[in-house]
Amino acid sequence: MRFTIRPFTEADADGVASWRYPPPYDAYDVNEDPSMDDEMRDPDRWGASWFAVDDAESGELAGFLELVASESGSEAGTQEVEVGLGLRPDLTGRGAGVGFVNAALDFSRERSSPRSFALDVFPWNERAIRCYEQAGFERGEVYDRRFDNGNEVTFLRMARLP
Repeated sequence: MRFTIRPFTEADADGVASWRYPPPYDAYDVNEDPSMDDEMRDPDRWGASWFAVDDAESGELAGFLELVASESGSEAGTQEVEVGLGLRPDLTGRGAGVGFVNAALDFSRERSSPRSFALDVFPWNERAIRCYEQAGFERGEVYDRRFDNGNEVTFLRMARLP
C-alpha cells in the first residue's frame, strides 16, 4: 500500500473521531482522549503539525500523522521529532503498518532535518511495537504520564535515528 500525506481538515477530524478499534485496541479511540480530539480539530495545527495520510490508490483517508519538533533541539530543523500516528482500524493487522510509518518518516525528513524520531506506544501493543521495530525504532524506557483529565497511562518510549 502506498500513501500520500496532506494537511489535515475538519472532514478528516470527523473521520478519525468515528473510528472504532476492537478491544484491546479501543484504547486508541479518539473518544478515549478528549485532548487529542481538541488538538486534531484545531485549524492552526492543520498542515503545521497535523496531517492526513491517504491511500495513494483510492484517495481515501487511511490514517493521521502528528509531527512535533522538540523544544530542546539545539538548532532549528535539527530537533527530535515526536511522531504520533494512527492507521484506520480496518487497515491494521494487514501488513500496511511499516509502509505507513516509513511514509510518515520520509514526509518529516522532507520538511526538516531531525536528529532523531521518537514515539510512544502502549507497552502491551506488541503488534505496533513489532511494526515500529521493523521501521527501525528501538525500545526505550517505560514511563507513566498523567493527562489533564487525571488519567495516568503507561507508555513505552521508542526512538530511532533519521
